[in-house]
Amino acid sequence: MASVKEIEKNKVKIEFEISQDALKSASLQAYNKNKGKFNVPGFRKGHAPKAVIEKFYGEGVFFEDAFEIAFPDAYGKALDEENVFAVSRPENVDIVSMEADKPMVVSAEVYVKPEVELGNYKGVTVTFEKKAVEEKDVQAEIDRALEQNARFEEVDRAVQNGDKVVLDYSGSVDGKKFDGGTAEAQTLDIGSGTFIPGFEEQIIGMKAGEEKDIEVKFPEDYRATELAGKPAVFSIKLSSVKEKQLPEADDEFAQDVSEFDTYEEYKADVQKKLEERREKQNQYALEDAVVNKIVDNAKVDIPDCMIENQINYQIQEMEYSLMYQGLNLEQYMQYTGMTMDKLREQYREPSEKKVKTQLVLEAVKEAEKIEVSDEELDAQIAEFAKMQNKDVDEFKKGMKDNELEYIKDRAVYDKLIKMLVDAAKVRKPAKRKPAAKKEEAEAPAKEEKTEE
Repeated sequence: MASVKEIEKNKVKIEFEISQDALKSASLQAYNKNKGKFNVPGFRKGHAPKAVIEKFYGEGVFFEDAFEIAFPDAYGKALDEENVFAVSRPENVDIVSMEADKPMVVSAEVYVKPEVELGNYKGVTVTFEKKAVEEKDVQAEIDRALEQNARFEEVDRAVQNGDKVVLDYSGSVDGKKFDGGTAEAQTLDIGSGTFIPGFEEQIIGMKAGEEKDIEVKFPEDYRATELAGKPAVFSIKLSSVKEKQLPEADDEFAQDVSEFDTYEEYKADVQKKLEERREKQNQYALEDAVVNKIVDNAKVDIPDCMIENQINYQIQEMEYSLMYQGLNLEQYMQYTGMTMDKLREQYREPSEKKVKTQLVLEAVKEAEKIEVSDEELDAQIAEFAKMQNKDVDEFKKGMKDNELEYIKDRAVYDKLIKMLVDAAKVRKPAKRKPAAKKEEAEAPAKEEKTEE
């Protein structure tokens, strides 16, 4: 039997029982786990019977471990019985009563999923305008391809911004060389901002074979604290100057970078792909606009522990991302001058928004009783199979229960979002008319009333 009592907003005290059978089973597990730690005269270490160890060390010798073993199962069953959706770890765990041959009564405090007060969510009005693909977008995409296929040719002239140079350098602070301040045959893209501010700018104008001393100052927040804010002198010897040469945007270029024979065909394909990409971006942007409006219309008092958990998740994701770049979190914070407190604060607002969005959408899903049919689920599975370039039947055979649950949740979410977007009223932003008079231009604009 279990009971639940609200002790503050979104926090309850749950009281439940742990049976004698569960305690005995947990005590035996605790004994098997720890018996090798006890020395009992007359027995080899780890071979003393449970009763002998309890007599020698005290009856409660296994109690703490046994309680830790028995608690989670009993606690979980109590939550299920009382339909309590816990969003934090149990705290202030207390033994209410413990009598021989009777269930142990235990209490714990836990934060629970907050109730959501939904505002208007069906038929919200959002201001939104699709972004079209313009000629400049197509040209920018082609320019990127040209840059990626650029070549660098050695030239006999002074260094200009955008050139690639090869140089030797030796740096010193207060007349003494420092670690990492010397290199030979170092390649440097002028204008990249790779080196200390002022370094690359002073290379401009030099020619291959020239030597020069340049003076710079390390930034105050430089990662090597012993150098931060200090002036330095670098002795430079320039070996070569290479100029970036872009390929011609012609048929030959099109053949090199695509399956098309002509530049016009290649350009048309670039346009087509950009339009397909932009269509998806527009759809995502519209969905975000609708969801944000619905979330803004709702009220919910979020327990801080839910926000903290989301922050923890975001930082964990960041750590994984850094690992792929060969860094760890400690190195990142050292390089950027960031602290853990600053990092957590940086993530607080977006984490709060994320949690609220999840809670509101869950509430809408429950209010609308959104479910997916077998056909809709099969369609979603087919999409996932396609993304992995697998046959549907092959994909289904390899699916685990948690993967199926994830795909089902995704199908429900997609159906929910489609319903909300289809019901929304979308209007384009009002076009501003140029003021005829200065007085009119300076007058405050009247706020247009909109249907929520």
